[in-house]
Amino acid sequence: TKISRMLIYILCDYTKELAREFKDIKYIRLLGFSNKGKDYLNKIKKDIDILPNLGIILENAGLYPEFTGMENLEMLAKVNKKVQREEIENTIRRVGLNPADKRLYRKYSLGMKQRIVIAQAIMEQPDILMLDEPTNALDENGIDKIRHIILEEKERGALILIASHNKEDITLLADQVFYINNGSLINQGGTLI
Repeated sequence: TKISRMLIYILCDYTKELAREFKDIKYIRLLGFSNKGKDYLNKIKKDIDILPNLGIILENAGLYPEFTGMENLEMLAKVNKKVQREEIENTIRRVGLNPADKRLYRKYSLGMKQRIVIAQAIMEQPDILMLDEPTNALDENGIDKIRHIILEEKERGALILIASHNKEDITLLADQVFYINNGSLINQGGTLI
């Protein structure tokens, strides 16, 4: 698709000849030492203005602390005007939260915060999802739910890029694995890209 080619081009700018590796891949996992995956996602994020349909979460990203999860997502939904209240409510339920919860975001547990930022990333059904440590701070049920959502998004046709240190996620979800070592991207076979 046009969007996939654009993403491949952006990635290629930062990782040399990576484009050929992404032709038929729907789910990609970047592994590396602390902050290396985030660095790559941030490099890609710099070109966000040319990616028309992108969902993104970064580790430790936050929403407005003085609003509820629902209020935060409603404000974000006004930017692109792609989803209505009912779709936002369904997305919040999908990640295992209650859209009627009146607690402010600052009162959320770490797991609830992770779930609501995942909800904001997926609520507009983006073509591309870039997720940094998506199962971070989740309990076992939350991890299972988010893995299931990732597989559903993949099945829907989204291209998913994830930076993670969770080996179980990699084993269960990844179509292709790339490692980041000393600033270089290496495919699973050990070949420098």
